[in-house]
Amino acid sequence: MKLKDKVAFLTGAAGAGIGRATAWLLAKEGAKIVITDAHEERSRSVSDEIARGTGVDTLGIGCDVTQRNAVEGAMRSALQAFGRIDILVNNAGTNRPAQVISMSDEAWDLVLNTTLRGTFYCCRAALPAMIKQGSGRIVNIGSVAAFMGLAAGHAHYAAAKAGLTAFTRCLAMEVAPHYITVNTVAPSFIYNEFIPHIYPEEEIKRMEEMIPYPRKGTPEDVAQTVLFLVTDGEYITGQTICVTGGSWMH
Repeated sequence: MKLKDKVAFLTGAAGAGIGRATAWLLAKEGAKIVITDAHEERSRSVSDEIARGTGVDTLGIGCDVTQRNAVEGAMRSALQAFGRIDILVNNAGTNRPAQVISMSDEAWDLVLNTTLRGTFYCCRAALPAMIKQGSGRIVNIGSVAAFMGLAAGHAHYAAAKAGLTAFTRCLAMEVAPHYITVNTVAPSFIYNEFIPHIYPEEEIKRMEEMIPYPRKGTPEDVAQTVLFLVTDGEYITGQTICVTGGSWMH
């Protein structure tokens, strides 16, 4: 119960992957959970499921992180319900693989706006409460795509994640005087049941073959790293922690 009486606000947390696994883990440590996702009904369903499974207070809110008003409204609802925001996990992101030569403006905008603009909106909306409290933990979910050359149509995704890493460092410098930490967790390929709807089978196989550790990475592997950063990792800020099974070493 390391997070008893703390409030965690998570984006993109009603799907099958990292956000949902992280919400469950933080709830098991006693945190009150705010589930946000572009799918409102799914947000409420996952919120109810976590409440039943852990006994903590939860709130499910539909929130498109690319829309400033939606983000600010969700943050107000969370503060009205629980009075504080201790943890912000910016997990919302998307990818629409396409080669640059044929990439549409719409695909570029969707990927950049969801990952980078959405994180900016959420951080800006959460910071007044964290500064007032004199404490806060922000974790942005990045990717090792930020550091690697990729040939499979991920230029917009990699650009967004690289921008997220730089944003993390700058924000960490700005808010450190308020005892607020900001870090990025950068996974490599993490499998979940939705992955086959995004990537072709040969691309999934290629990404798996890059990992030397003899099992697939899971959303729970990433969630455990987030948990460390928001509990015992108080003196860590401005960092990018890679969770890759050895596929990226530096």
